[in-house]
Amino acid sequence: MRNAVIYIHGKGGSIKEAFHYRSLFTDSDVMGFDYKARSPWEAKKEFPGYFDRTCRDYESVRIVANSIGAFFAMSALSEMRIEKAYFISPVVNMENLIANMMTWANVTEEELRDKGEIDTSLGETLSWEYLCYVREHPVHWTAPTHILYGAKDNLTPLETISAFANQIGATLTIMENGEHRLHTEEQMRFIDDWIQRFNQDSV
Repeated sequence: MRNAVIYIHGKGGSIKEAFHYRSLFTDSDVMGFDYKARSPWEAKKEFPGYFDRTCRDYESVRIVANSIGAFFAMSALSEMRIEKAYFISPVVNMENLIANMMTWANVTEEELRDKGEIDTSLGETLSWEYLCYVREHPVHWTAPTHILYGAKDNLTPLETISAFANQIGATLTIMENGEHRLHTEEQMRFIDDWIQRFNQDSV
């Protein structure tokens, strides 16, 4: 078996989630990536080394990435040989997301710059370093990509995901009753059908 599928979980996720996808990629070794990165610059150090070590003997490599895992993949793996990517509820515009979080938390850019980091009631820590980095390092993603998006996603507006899909030439599938976190039995069946539909030799 000379094909690999690497599953990249979202925040709070687990490599155990990769087991779900093994029945969908019967021609491949399906593995979960237990990464430690919490920022795109950390991902840029960690992800390429893992992929070099793990995938060097495979003829093809595909990825299934969830939420911020997709953002880290795009930030870190743009130079890697990725045959195809399946992004589930991906974070595609981190600068826009941080700006929205600042609005929700009533934090101005000046306040964030002066304090460096600000904890919010949302359970997230706003970081001036993080904001500056994503502004200075926009993602450039060229691998053939399929995107699955929940119509009720509260992190990424439909306009943002649509513009990104058009920009990179990705397919965009919208789950009408889906939120950002897709996890119910019905939602997982939708994911399975979506992957099977696009799991062909041609994009």
